[in-house]
Amino acid sequence: MKRLQSQQVRRKTASPGATNVAMIGAGRGGTALMEIFADDPLVQIVGVAEIDPQAPGVSLAEQLSIPVTRDYRQLLSMERVDLIIDVSGNAEVWQSLQDFHRMGVTVIGGASAKFMWELIEARIRATAEIEKTLNKYQSLYRLYVKETGAVVTEERTRIACEIHDGLVQSLAGVNFKLDLCQQLVRKNPKAGLATIKETKAQLKLAIQEARQVIFNLRPLHYDKMELIPGLMNYFKSYETKTHIATNFTVTGDEQTLFPRTKVFLFRIIQEVLSNVEKHAKADRVAIQLEIDLDMLRITITDNGVGFNMEAVLRDPEKWDHFGIKGILERARLVGGEGRIESKKGHGTKVIVEVPLVDRKKREDESHGEN
Repeated sequence: MKRLQSQQVRRKTASPGATNVAMIGAGRGGTALMEIFADDPLVQIVGVAEIDPQAPGVSLAEQLSIPVTRDYRQLLSMERVDLIIDVSGNAEVWQSLQDFHRMGVTVIGGASAKFMWELIEARIRATAEIEKTLNKYQSLYRLYVKETGAVVTEERTRIACEIHDGLVQSLAGVNFKLDLCQQLVRKNPKAGLATIKETKAQLKLAIQEARQVIFNLRPLHYDKMELIPGLMNYFKSYETKTHIATNFTVTGDEQTLFPRTKVFLFRIIQEVLSNVEKHAKADRVAIQLEIDLDMLRITITDNGVGFNMEAVLRDPEKWDHFGIKGILERARLVGGEGRIESKKGHGTKVIVEVPLVDRKKREDESHGEN
């Protein structure tokens, strides 16, 4: 144990007018007091008395360079002490302190000291809980930012591919046909007219593709943020493009959904149907949207070839290939969960569930925060 003749260097620098505190007891109470006083420049702990070398506060005192003694009476004989706090719980020690009187020295013990350290300990626990909650939400925020950025990049890449592989190729074809028309106008007017007719039809398709690209960029009716009409338009163009029949059913009121949820919901459905087009070899797909008071559920089922779900889940590199990662990430970004069921030869079912809170309650909470 350390001697009390000289105060060792502390981790903090106390102010000149700091209160010099001597503590008796290094159990729960002493530990709580040391933890709260350690960062307070107005308090200087000049010594701790504890008979149990295994008490939790002993190691803490050593870390903070606070002298420790087994005999509490050495604290009473120190010159630089303004306050003695007894949290030992020892009745004999407290009785001895009540008989101790010295000018300028205050003694706290018994019920008062217990109330003090219990209050401080409660504060420490509350602070730790707040920090834990803050860390949790900071982690969620970082995940949201990271995954949102990944989703945005992925969306941009997909749209860029659509423009390059579809619209640009169509316009290049129209340009080639116009060059051909220019050559045929003088040499063979009849053939030139036929080529102009073909070019016009090809240009019409390019216009449709351009509209589809614009729609994919702004899928919902942004003036009213209407989800159902946006989905209906998308399914119509999807059927024309892929020749895959879509059967869409919906129950519930979309007005209970936040605009952000609607956008993510549309992107999830778009992602799933894109995967059906690329991998499923299906000719039918059913989309069921259920909007209840407490739950939003999307079920998308195709009659395609399916795949070995267990094998894919064991190989994360295949997640992107089958679009699983994007679907699950989008579901998580709106606080929901996604799951995929598939077997070879039996098609694939995608289910996304997002818990909902009553809209009025959410609006009341948001108003209360303002």
